[in-house]
Amino acid sequence: MNFFGNKFGKSKVKGAKPLFLTEPYQSSTLVNGSFKKISVLPKYVDENEWLASNTQDFFNFIGIFYGTIVEYCDQQTCPAMNAGPNHEYHWTDSQKRSLKIHAVQYIDFVFSWVQNMLADENIFPTRSGYAFPKDFGMTVRMIFKQLFRVLAHIYHSHYDIILNLSEESHLNTLFAHFVCFAKVFDLLEKKEFIPMQELIESLEAAGRI
Repeated sequence: MNFFGNKFGKSKVKGAKPLFLTEPYQSSTLVNGSFKKISVLPKYVDENEWLASNTQDFFNFIGIFYGTIVEYCDQQTCPAMNAGPNHEYHWTDSQKRSLKIHAVQYIDFVFSWVQNMLADENIFPTRSGYAFPKDFGMTVRMIFKQLFRVLAHIYHSHYDIILNLSEESHLNTLFAHFVCFAKVFDLLEKKEFIPMQELIESLEAAGRI
């Protein structure tokens, strides 16, 4: 149950702009300047190592944010995994079937799937002598696609909770860093950005991305 009702984040006016796209929330971040400086590959660092390290960090941080709103994301409040009314995501199972499932189940699948890959030494090697697989870049792109969808769902469906917890600056900061990193290494297709395009453009105009 959402005890915050419609007080924050979710407009009662059909077609109204989401609050995360209005001021002062839209431009609220914890830092000034672009995240590109801390996203680009550092000198003498292996690219796969850099991708692996940042993928782990983003997974952890996004999991923390989702943990703050998870009790309000259930089968009643979120019967489908979406990012606004025009973007619905279906889960593809091991038999390549496209399944429409509620958001909390979808996100649970995402986190379990990513966690299993991060723990697999054949995919994310941590020991000396273990090489990254040839398709590692593709694996990272798949992970980023799913993590972006989780962020988009939080913004579109649970921003009321984010505001009530005063997390909007923290969330925007994480989102800007995540998108900047994805753009630097071409980890997301343009179509994935669409449900968050307006916020991305705002953060780009503010010099964060």
